[in-house]
Amino acid sequence: MDDQHYPEPRRTLADAARVAARALFHLVTGGLALIAIATVVSVLGPTLALDLATPAMAAWWTVFTAVAVQGIPFLLLGTLVSAAIGAFVPERVFSKLLPRNPALAVPVAGAAGVVLPGCECASVPVAGSLMRRGVAPAAALAFLLSAPAINPVVLVATSIAFPGRPMMVAARLAASLATAVVMGWLWVRFGRDEWLRPPPARAARSTGSRWDGFRAGLQHDFLHAGGFLVLGAAAAATFNIVVPRSVLDVFTGSPWLSVPLLAVLAVVLCVCSEADAFVAASLTGFSPTARLAFMVVGPMVDLKLIALQAGTFGRSFAARFSSVTWVVALVSSSLAGWWLL
Repeated sequence: MDDQHYPEPRRTLADAARVAARALFHLVTGGLALIAIATVVSVLGPTLALDLATPAMAAWWTVFTAVAVQGIPFLLLGTLVSAAIGAFVPERVFSKLLPRNPALAVPVAGAAGVVLPGCECASVPVAGSLMRRGVAPAAALAFLLSAPAINPVVLVATSIAFPGRPMMVAARLAASLATAVVMGWLWVRFGRDEWLRPPPARAARSTGSRWDGFRAGLQHDFLHAGGFLVLGAAAAATFNIVVPRSVLDVFTGSPWLSVPLLAVLAVVLCVCSEADAFVAASLTGFSPTARLAFMVVGPMVDLKLIALQAGTFGRSFAARFSSVTWVVALVSSSLAGWWLL
């Protein structure tokens, strides 16, 4: 009879070890940037405090804090929505709203992106929560791409940034929605289960209210995604320091090179989708189609979003999905610019 009591302590110890390991991972990942900054300030600061180095370090810090601070409120919004979906929305709701056929569910989910006024930081945890609730991955991915690109806040900001140019708003809406739907259909046709690591379903507890589940989900998603947001912000800040502006000026005169250049620039600058229209409007040396590509690619593929996708769905998925999304967004922007601009 004594042997029957051994598995329970062992399971308890194993569960505690897994919880401790996960907590340590989130703590290390989320605090990586703060540790690096503290190291530079306290150890390397006196050595590197030269006239040449000080402006570069100040610029890195400015870009890093701008990207991180800009993204955290919308990341919190996304995790709030994600936790609410997981705790309060029954699975049957999605089965009623979305067609059973994934190919038909993709455009419906893509168009539904208009209801979430958030940026790309918010869309990743929401898409993960949708998958946990039984939504087809293709439909959830279409929502992930469309939500930060076609919501009312983004479209209004675009109309303000480009006054008197309603076709720029229409082109952004058309190109962004087309990219989201095409990527969803591509996943239906070519996607493989082994490429995508779905977010694990949270274990249901027999005791505790739905609010307890909401709080636990919010804490897990925010800490998990926040660490990768910090890594993406650090990568964007490093690019801004390493690549000189004179290199970018070489491409402004070529319509064939300016479009892919701004598409690449959108990936590394990590500008929030609510603010990228004003950045694009300031790039007066580039063609309207190039500036459209900047606004279409940015909300769907940037360094912080790639990091968030890698942490949520796996690195293999992020590498494949982000690269194909960049190509589809570039083609959609070029076609929409040729047609409407």
